[in-house]
Amino acid sequence: MNDLHHDNIRRVTRRQLFGSAGMGIGLPALASLLARDAAAASAPAGPAVPGLPDLPHFPPRAKRVVMLWQGGGPSHVDLFDPKPVLMERGGQEVPTSVRGHTRLSTMSSGYAKWPVVSPIKGFRPYGACGMEMSEMLPGLGSLADDLCLIRSMNTEAVNHAPGVTFFLTGAQVPGRPSMGSWMSYGLGCETEDLPAFVVMTSSDKAKSCGQLFFDYYWGSGFLPSKFQGVKFRNTGEPVPYLADPPGVSRAGRRALLDDLAAMNAAHLADYGDPEIDTRIAQYEMAYRMQASVPDLVDFRDEPKHVIDRYGPDVHTKGSFAYNCLVARRLLERGTRFVQLMHAGWDQHQNLFTQLEVQCRDTDGPSTALISDLKERGLIDDTLVLWGGEFGRTPFGQGDPASPKGRDHFGKAYSFILTGGGIKPGHVYGATDDYAWNIVADPVHIHDLQATILYLMGIDHTRLTFRYQGRQYRLTDVHGHVVKGILA
Repeated sequence: MNDLHHDNIRRVTRRQLFGSAGMGIGLPALASLLARDAAAASAPAGPAVPGLPDLPHFPPRAKRVVMLWQGGGPSHVDLFDPKPVLMERGGQEVPTSVRGHTRLSTMSSGYAKWPVVSPIKGFRPYGACGMEMSEMLPGLGSLADDLCLIRSMNTEAVNHAPGVTFFLTGAQVPGRPSMGSWMSYGLGCETEDLPAFVVMTSSDKAKSCGQLFFDYYWGSGFLPSKFQGVKFRNTGEPVPYLADPPGVSRAGRRALLDDLAAMNAAHLADYGDPEIDTRIAQYEMAYRMQASVPDLVDFRDEPKHVIDRYGPDVHTKGSFAYNCLVARRLLERGTRFVQLMHAGWDQHQNLFTQLEVQCRDTDGPSTALISDLKERGLIDDTLVLWGGEFGRTPFGQGDPASPKGRDHFGKAYSFILTGGGIKPGHVYGATDDYAWNIVADPVHIHDLQATILYLMGIDHTRLTFRYQGRQYRLTDVHGHVVKGILA
């Protein structure tokens, strides 16, 4: 027991040393925060929450991002990349010369037959630019002159969780900070009343897609945890425990938080644990969200034509339509990064029924959000992203004589961007006759990540964090800004 006791004393003493020497610099900022809030607990929002002192690295083209994540892998061959050959050769084999040695999922990698499945619906040109997309996406099609459609995305991932993790964190293995966390860390927030990074999830009504959304998709990894995404729940209060308990007044809550902050500040000075600083910040954010969140999700001030634009599901909490409207309200109130994650695009066995349903459920709200941002003058400095972790195979999955679906496909797929700094009415990149191999302007995951950061005024090679002996970044060790999609 004596040895353990002395070890503990040595450990605590060392932590106190580092706390006093390094982390104590946070105390003046805390004192300033408490003094301001104690003096004006209900005052209007103060200045933006700052990020790193040297950011942005150059003038940004966008100030905020909304990620319309379509989980499961939207089929590029059915929605975004029209190929006459696939229409003409339905049921015939994809040639060996086309397939090559492409890495596929274990569900189809051992197939002996590779029958072409033609697009389930027709394509048509949209807008003055003539961008071709599926007739199942009339809403997004109506915005074609505002969109940039990349047809040459590619990823090494062949399964859902690694694919999502790769796009959102820069690595297929969990543990890295998500894109929204990097943004919060580097750029801060334009408001003090709402989180810099908010996440909402939804799923198709039939729950046909079994993919889960893991917390590390919006986690802060090795960054301090105050930079992780705040997830709004699908039912009940968006954030738990926002309401004061019965008998607790707003002033009483403020006094309690002041006392807690003082205790945490003393603990921070003794131990220097950055998670104590996170705890202080989270208590303060929760206090401010008590007033801001109820107003955020109260749609009574929305004009009827706006509500109608999002469709009947807009009143259903947790629906994609509801989340899209909340996203717009978050963006206009100063939230930096909004990540909507919608499941339902994993059509292994139900391509001919569920894909059209999925398009119908998401096309309208996606279109409404973009249109809303345009009408409010926000689209010019808001970057909108629409896409998933990969596409789907040009060949059919299941019985070769009568395939019912498509498998995962990452060698070539499509992604949509619009808004701040993006070239409108533009198609970038191209694939071969089977939508299998990229033949022009490939865009790797890291390339798109570098471009997103660039549009936000960030040099992706300079936004780094030292962890376990080396500097990490979202794009890991490679990636180039895709200048061909910039306005």
